[in-house]
Amino acid sequence: MRLVAEDAGHFPEEYYSFLRRELTYPEFVDIPHIAQAMKHATSEVHQIKLGPSTREETDELIGTALAAAGGHDEPWVLIGGPPCQAYSLVGRARRTGDPTFATDEKHLLYREYLHIIRKFRPAIFVMENVKGMLSSQHEGGAIFRKIMDDLRGPDGDEGYDVYSFVAPGRAELQPKDFIIRSELYGVPQKRHRVILLGVLRATALPAPRQLIPLPLIPVSAAIGDLPPIRSRLTPRTRDSESAWAEQRLIALSTAGKPPSTGRRIPPVGEPFMPGYVPKLPAGPLADWLLDGRIAGVTLHESRAHMAADLVRYGYLAERAKHEKRSPRLGDLPVNLRPEHRNAASPDAPFNDRFRVQLRHEPSTTVVSHIAKDGHYYIHYDASQMRSLSVREAARLQTFPDNYFFMGNRTQQYQQVGNAVPPLLARALAEVVAGILGRA
Repeated sequence: MRLVAEDAGHFPEEYYSFLRRELTYPEFVDIPHIAQAMKHATSEVHQIKLGPSTREETDELIGTALAAAGGHDEPWVLIGGPPCQAYSLVGRARRTGDPTFATDEKHLLYREYLHIIRKFRPAIFVMENVKGMLSSQHEGGAIFRKIMDDLRGPDGDEGYDVYSFVAPGRAELQPKDFIIRSELYGVPQKRHRVILLGVLRATALPAPRQLIPLPLIPVSAAIGDLPPIRSRLTPRTRDSESAWAEQRLIALSTAGKPPSTGRRIPPVGEPFMPGYVPKLPAGPLADWLLDGRIAGVTLHESRAHMAADLVRYGYLAERAKHEKRSPRLGDLPVNLRPEHRNAASPDAPFNDRFRVQLRHEPSTTVVSHIAKDGHYYIHYDASQMRSLSVREAARLQTFPDNYFFMGNRTQQYQQVGNAVPPLLARALAEVVAGILGRA
């Protein structure tokens, strides 16, 4: 959630009071001008299961929205993408041997996107999906080729020219040319997605420019200035500073780091931590993320971890610091390995199930699975011995600090993981605006 006052383009002061927990959510949304803004926003949000049976309803909603915005003759942009579960490599691997996978309707939900294009003829469309779409097969054919053929449509003005955001031209483009590697464009995360840009031939709009590559941004340049925190132990009855410190001593000693009795114990994170002073390196990312009006940091608390996982996190993070790589499951000493029969095998499934996010590199892809456990998102600082907080994950996704995620922590992680990085979305929007002569 991120509310902006329509008159000045600034956030209302009451929003910062809500972020600082000076106002509860019911109190915040009961303020008259906030209630009016929420009512307007809610009126534009519709949750509908796409499919042939709902086309009439969705067509009516889209037609009404277009008419209110100036009519069908005004250039407009369609942005979105079909659900990715049927195309993702992880999703396909989980359903190996599933006889219903081939007939899963999610394979062909792109046709609902295509229906909207054919009926309403947007001047431009932007379609996003996972990289696995490029290798996905359906009924003996490559799904990506089917999608491209359908989107391009017939020859002549009725069809679309399909461009890449990162490779010039259009006639000789290969499937890999549509992959956007986010880390190359200002995002501190190795998030690779297929994004197509279509321009209606009849509009005679110019070809787009490509995204401009930027220097790589490491994890530390995105989250390194946030206050150190510790997680609680689970079950909560076992949690205490001394119990936590004991696990850290075991972890670091096992990794070969000399014990230190004077090492500081970080505080437990909080939904709002006051007094935070930003110290990110100056640059476009810091300009985009930071907002001094918050006077603190929100959603910066770690999930609780079992004692055995705390020790693994601390041990792996300490080793990663010296080896400049994330150790794998087989690198754990015998006494720290999970009690799985094949945990020590080099070809054990999910041998990278514990992954440290390295300080000096962009992070791995932040996906919605972060809501399940933190094993794949271990903080590089061994002295904190934890997985990433919601705010840290949000920063790697380039959500500004004044963006608040509603719901419980699991729902917050899911919202972060399912998103397109906002800073990348802004760069894509600038390309689209350039086509329309509005950049």
